[in-house]
Amino acid sequence: MLAKFFHFNYRYILKPILFCFDPEQVHDFFTVVGESLGRSALTRWLTSLFFGYQHPSLEQSILGLKFTNPVGLAAGFDKDARLTAILPAVGFGFEEVGSITGEACQGNPRPRLWRLPKSQSLIVHYGLKNAGAEVLVQKLRDHRFAYPLGISIAKTNSPATVEVTAGIADYLKVYKIFLTAGVGDYFTINISCPNAYGGLPFTDLARLDLLLGEFAKIPKTKPLFIKMPPDLEEEKLAAIILLAEKYKIDGFVCTNLTKDGNGANLQLKEPRPTDKGGVSGKALAPLAEKQLRLIRQKTGNKFILIACGGIFSAEDAYRKIKAGASLVQLVTGLIFEGPQLIGEINRGLVKLLTQDGYQNISEAIGVDYKKEIGQV
Repeated sequence: MLAKFFHFNYRYILKPILFCFDPEQVHDFFTVVGESLGRSALTRWLTSLFFGYQHPSLEQSILGLKFTNPVGLAAGFDKDARLTAILPAVGFGFEEVGSITGEACQGNPRPRLWRLPKSQSLIVHYGLKNAGAEVLVQKLRDHRFAYPLGISIAKTNSPATVEVTAGIADYLKVYKIFLTAGVGDYFTINISCPNAYGGLPFTDLARLDLLLGEFAKIPKTKPLFIKMPPDLEEEKLAAIILLAEKYKIDGFVCTNLTKDGNGANLQLKEPRPTDKGGVSGKALAPLAEKQLRLIRQKTGNKFILIACGGIFSAEDAYRKIKAGASLVQLVTGLIFEGPQLIGEINRGLVKLLTQDGYQNISEAIGVDYKKEIGQV
């Protein structure tokens, strides 16, 4: 009942007001509010009372980590790890902070965030804004977290990291700082930010081979993922998968934003206000899901897949899970639908699992692929 109340009020009252303001200002405001709510046990409890939802059928253990539900906050929202205390109370099962870079980064000039309301999408051109690895590890090192915390790693958005060796060193700086401090339950190598100096250098296979080779020299004590761009040709995707196998990567996040903002695949319902940035949200969903299914088809159960892109409902999340995702992440859906969305998705997943006769979410992972190969 509370979820329906919040859903109605967000959609018809609060969102129309918020969408009158600059999207980055709204994001900054809610970050401050969320950080404040997270400081008090009372406000965390009240938030959980209003928004939280738990059910044993959603719990699973993946790569040694316990997830109370499969819905996580994607990297790019909590850039400076200010919301780690409140997000479990909102209902999230995990979070990925950052992306975090070797040096502090102010990001690209404003404006750098635009809404596409008809397309239920965003254009994002932040440029990896964050406080940097050394500041953020100090902030996080003495905290205990109520859910698995992922650390998204990228190279600093600066001309100084465009050269391949310097870029690799920047990635490794972040990784080593957090590993040494024992902060982070898993790590994601973000090779796919479309908004930084030098483009996407590590989608080049030779450069990616060098990057992953350097990561492999460091003893791996935590799961390691690669965050993928959605615009890869199938041949290059297959080659990246081979590199991931070579260097014992644990999984993929499918996917980051798309630069193909005017492409026919996106079918935007309104003109783009800018040529900058990458597109997220419902417009991205078909591309992201296509890649998710391709990786599952090519690799079977070799990798853990995290779906990201265009998740606005329990049905969206369930479709990604049946396509092969063990976990899902969102940001844009939260902005367009409101904070009660996380509980709605988890409640809806329980109903969908029950309808299909599953006792646990893990039973539904990849069932579409299993049907294709005759295992179901």
